[in-house]
Amino acid sequence: MSDFEDKVRETLANPKNQGEMQDADSVGTVGSPDCGDMLRMWLKFKEENGKKVIDRASFQSFGCQTAIAVASMATEMLKGKTEEEARHLSAQELSGDLGALPPMKIHCGQLVEGALKSALDQSPAEEPAKAEDSNTLSNSMQQASGKIRIVKLEE
Repeated sequence: MSDFEDKVRETLANPKNQGEMQDADSVGTVGSPDCGDMLRMWLKFKEENGKKVIDRASFQSFGCQTAIAVASMATEMLKGKTEEEARHLSAQELSGDLGALPPMKIHCGQLVEGALKSALDQSPAEEPAKAEDSNTLSNSMQQASGKIRIVKLEE
């Protein structure tokens, strides 16, 4: 087993910041359950030294395990970053301690980067979608039922 695979497994054993954030200031979603990969990221900001910084970030992911691992790493990395700093992070940088993503997994980092940019692009005047009136990731996955097959990772 490669070092990369070990790090993904380790991260999956205890993913950080997974789940919907009820008091988020912005939400970004990329992907589609129809194609098999979807990721939603929530951001909560605070004022620090006159700058808007990310206080917390969380995510829900439907897709491969690498996307979950990258999102977990990214949400930890984002804490304390300004909007501008976060906007300039690449998919590779968001992968954090996982290191360089293998060519077949680069799209996982791009999915996380896309959800982050989508959340950052949300207009301050826009109200983030609330759980009771939004199409949550869970609902989106239920709508795609019958098209999804879960495969257990080999040990």
